[in-house]
Amino acid sequence: MERRRLLTIVIILSLFVLSASRELKVHSKYHLPGYNHTLAKILVEYSSAVYISDLTELFTWTCSRCNGLTKGFEMIELIVDVEHCLQAFVGVAKDLNAIVIAFRGTQEHSIQNWIADLYWKQLDCNYPGISDAMVHHGFYSAYHNTTLRPGIINAVKSAKELYGDLQIMVTGHSMGGAMASFCGMDLTVNFGMQNVQVMTFGQPRIGNAAFSSYFSQIVPNTIRVTNEHDMVPHLPPYYFHFPQKTYHHFPREVWLYHIGFGSLVYTVEKVCDGSGEDPTCSR
Repeated sequence: MERRRLLTIVIILSLFVLSASRELKVHSKYHLPGYNHTLAKILVEYSSAVYISDLTELFTWTCSRCNGLTKGFEMIELIVDVEHCLQAFVGVAKDLNAIVIAFRGTQEHSIQNWIADLYWKQLDCNYPGISDAMVHHGFYSAYHNTTLRPGIINAVKSAKELYGDLQIMVTGHSMGGAMASFCGMDLTVNFGMQNVQVMTFGQPRIGNAAFSSYFSQIVPNTIRVTNEHDMVPHLPPYYFHFPQKTYHHFPREVWLYHIGFGSLVYTVEKVCDGSGEDPTCSR
């Protein structure tokens, strides 16, 4: 038994050595095509750029985070809600042939943002064709009940008038990811826009199981990217004893984590799909 165990360890370590400098990808049995790591690296740069506080540099796309994979981006509208400490932008990425919408996440010293984060009380989601769906009150209100929504809708319409019927990519980090998800659903359901893709980073859960199921049907091209042991994607907490009310993440999730052996680090991508709460993903 000990010899067999030792042999297994040796084989695994040998495989790690042979895969040096390569990306190791591990997928669940429910893996579906759709996750593009190159696209994820581009969108995470947009999710990072929206945090820039110098609005002039951000609007002219000359900020320190406005180079690299997002170079050449054309800003259409920069939306800032001072009262609620929220920020987002809409623009056109010609290399992606897409309208990009990015939402800023929680500002560390913003009381308004922390109140929205912690307002876990669930709110009935009144969307057509959906029943028993409940959503995070704070995040839902941050998108629907502030100046962000009308600003984004008008900017998207303007971009389509200028550039035609481009696909739409919505992104954001943390709280920004939560608002990005509501935005993607809003554009699809209430405004009939097609080819809407949502990719978020470190996003918390935003609704119960009924909402998660509904969302995955309405905006199927949605992926929540989580990273290693980030605590935020675990929130609000999952309660086994309250299945109707407990929060669920979206059925499609890519979990990025690292396995390190000395100086060797491997990036592993695990794509989870199914119930939305695969115990091997983000729990």
